[in-house]
Amino acid sequence: MAITLEEAQENLRVWLEAERSIANAQSYTISNRSLTKANLSEVAKRITYWQNKVAELEMIRNGKRIRRTKQFIPRDC
Repeated sequence: MAITLEEAQENLRVWLEAERSIANAQSYTISNRSLTKANLSEVAKRITYWQNKVAELEMIRNGKRIRRTKQFIPRDC
């Protein structure tokens, strides 16, 4: 099942909200119990993923070609 541009945009919005929420209160303690919400670096990775996915789907929608660059090392055999 393919992801639509609208779904990708919604997922990006959700992850951006999660980042904002985490930034406001990463962890807290009540009495002797403490809670840490989430790993901010993992959230940042998901935001980057969804930003790239949105950009890719927007390019496809606009009829532009997606360029994929591959790295290679030439060798003499």
